[in-house]
Amino acid sequence: MDRSTTAYARLILLGALAPVVWGSTYVVTTELLPPDRPMTASLLRALPAGLLLLALTRQLPPAAWWGRLVVLALLNFGAFFPLLFLGAYRLPGGLAAVVGSAQPLVAAALVFALFRQRTPAPRLLWSLAAVAGVAVAVFTGPFTLDALGLTAAFAGTVIMAAGVVLTRRWELPEGLSGLAATGWQLTLGGLMIAPLVPLLDTGPFVLTPQAVAGYAWLALPGGAISYAAWFHAGRRVPATSLTLLMPLIPVTAALLGWVVLGETLTGLQAAGFGLALVASVAGQLRR
Repeated sequence: MDRSTTAYARLILLGALAPVVWGSTYVVTTELLPPDRPMTASLLRALPAGLLLLALTRQLPPAAWWGRLVVLALLNFGAFFPLLFLGAYRLPGGLAAVVGSAQPLVAAALVFALFRQRTPAPRLLWSLAAVAGVAVAVFTGPFTLDALGLTAAFAGTVIMAAGVVLTRRWELPEGLSGLAATGWQLTLGGLMIAPLVPLLDTGPFVLTPQAVAGYAWLALPGGAISYAAWFHAGRRVPATSLTLLMPLIPVTAALLGWVVLGETLTGLQAAGFGLALVASVAGQLRR
């Protein structure tokens, strides 16, 4: 294995850290956080993590780059988080997972529409296999469609894919590190979410020790660390390769539900998640 292949594999592993950590969100939310506070969870996931990274880096972006930072913060956090939770609350979890796992196909369509860049056919086929694997694993019974929830889930998938594409396209300006750029995005995104808290959250805000631990997990591993790794990889690998790691989220969530919550996992579900995992890995192979 040559040095370039080794370096690429390390970037993919670094990028995979994020969806694996994000896969724990379901267990953390259901077991530790107060119910009916999705925007509070989004705010406390983004803003403290962003402020921490800004305190560590102490870097200001150049004036010409503020517009790009605002766009990226809106795509990756300010718009994506509310749409994610709206879809999750109004759709069966399985359907939301399938829509999210289609992100590499959306990214492929965006890079072609915006930049006329074609995605290799094998990666598209593995992306379809990943969606099929997640669908087989999560569709275990009848469900009802909610138009608003489905629209929110699909819009969130498109918006996050656009954030990945533009992260890859826009190189960092001189003097602004990746950690600082991540910190500014998290901070600006958190400020965008803040006005939505009193509008959309309905449950009481109770800070128990369990809730503090849950919010800390979302902010540090789930926010600062995972997004720093995600954006670092996203600036160096193709958007379709990075987004093909998204099926790791439902795979991780299912494994944690089985191990931590004692949820059952049938043979068909295990086969579906296995297919999604194989597709996520095989889709990273380069010619």
